[in-house]
Amino acid sequence: MSLHPSFTEDVSALPTHAFSYRSLTWWGISAFMVIEGGFFVLTIASYFFLMSQEQEWAPRPWEPPGLVAGTLFTLAMLASEIPNTMIKKAAESYDLAKVQKLLVVMTGIGVVLFVFRAFEFNSLNVLWTDNAYGSIIWALLFLHTTHVVTDWGDTLVLWRLMKTPHGEDPRRFVDVEENALYWRFVWLTWLPIYALIYWVPRFFR
Repeated sequence: MSLHPSFTEDVSALPTHAFSYRSLTWWGISAFMVIEGGFFVLTIASYFFLMSQEQEWAPRPWEPPGLVAGTLFTLAMLASEIPNTMIKKAAESYDLAKVQKLLVVMTGIGVVLFVFRAFEFNSLNVLWTDNAYGSIIWALLFLHTTHVVTDWGDTLVLWRLMKTPHGEDPRRFVDVEENALYWRFVWLTWLPIYALIYWVPRFFR
């Protein structure tokens, strides 16, 4: 009688992909969001630390950042969750035609956000070299911009990929679904940053 178990079970019929927590890459993205979320928390903590060291936030002379570009960016981010949710559901239903169309929409939204973000940097009314206040709000805006660019690049790649024969691979639908998850992280992290840049200095003068 053999003392060693025999592993002869046929696993060839098992699925090669899965959505949500059953996917290994889902756990990888979740861990990545935790790490990146830590960067945001530390940067926000730095904001409040610098604020506590100043008698006046922001230091004079000070002109408040313009609200138009930042508010339009925020509204566009919130509105983007509608097609983002739709593309997530389409990916989970393996609806290739709908996924292809919605990826175009999300790519276009990214371009609009870049335009608004460019105006945002121009409407801060302070440079990162002027003082601690300027440095931290530029850091917050730049940190968030890197995440918008990262997700937009991923969306662009997926859009092109889903238009090739690879788009019929069920695993690519998992990639689309997980990209939608990451986009939620991107717009959710923007909400406290929007408040810190545009409203906190107005209330604490």
